[in-house]
Amino acid sequence: MSDSSPTRGAPIGVFDSGVGGLTVLRALRAALPLQDFIYLGDTARLPYGTKSADTVARYSVQCAAALSARGIGCLVVACNTASAFALDELRLRYPSMPVIGVIEPGAEAALAASRSRHIAVIGTEGTISGGAYQRAITRRDPKARVSALACSLFVALAEEGWTRGTVAEAVAHRYLDALFAGAAAPDTLVLGCTHFPLLIEAIRAVLPGPVRIVDSAATVAAAAMRLLPAAAAQAAPAGQAARAGRISWLATDGAERFARVGSAFFGQTLEAAAVEIIDL
Repeated sequence: MSDSSPTRGAPIGVFDSGVGGLTVLRALRAALPLQDFIYLGDTARLPYGTKSADTVARYSVQCAAALSARGIGCLVVACNTASAFALDELRLRYPSMPVIGVIEPGAEAALAASRSRHIAVIGTEGTISGGAYQRAITRRDPKARVSALACSLFVALAEEGWTRGTVAEAVAHRYLDALFAGAAAPDTLVLGCTHFPLLIEAIRAVLPGPVRIVDSAATVAAAAMRLLPAAAAQAAPAGQAARAGRISWLATDGAERFARVGSAFFGQTLEAAAVEIIDL
């Protein structure tokens, strides 16, 4: 990661293929309440998780360019697939700007949480097949064992709002029961997709009690706090009340759906009229 701090007063840019990255933005906003943000959801071209590495990298470069043109001082890649396939390219293109992905903070948090060094990672097909979490974890600890599983149906459940109850738990059982069976099962689970935190209750309900869950959204916020101390220390001028940071909303298609589905991910009501549709 770059050691540069964001330009004072510059917003932090956050992008994802759709609304999943709003869980990351939600955590960032909680950690940096005075910071301005610009969020871009590439809703015209989602999902990224089933596309080739070259396509994801090309889309990610275009998203980053659109945010850079609006004067951001830091870029957060709030998409596991884009972090897996495009982070190095983005850091080469923006050497003076901090570029934060979701995979490296998640790998660090997983190793800190695991006692057995056997870690499970669940995500989209692209994230899992690309092996980025596996590499990030074993690069830090060659003795670690990583069991990775694509759980693509979780994405649809999250976007439909079916995040709790019998349907969500039945799907979680189908995906996770075999993975966590036996004495040598993983003791830590990384939610390697930004949609998955919405299903955390259903996931927790089917896991053995001692398993620790690592939420990539929370780990990115923690990484931002470490990397951007100037932003974390922002304060209102003497004698003035602190102003909550502003959020600008961008999407490439479907403002109404972005606002409707995104409200659940962000945790508060979004208005379609506030979403600017842009062309990449």
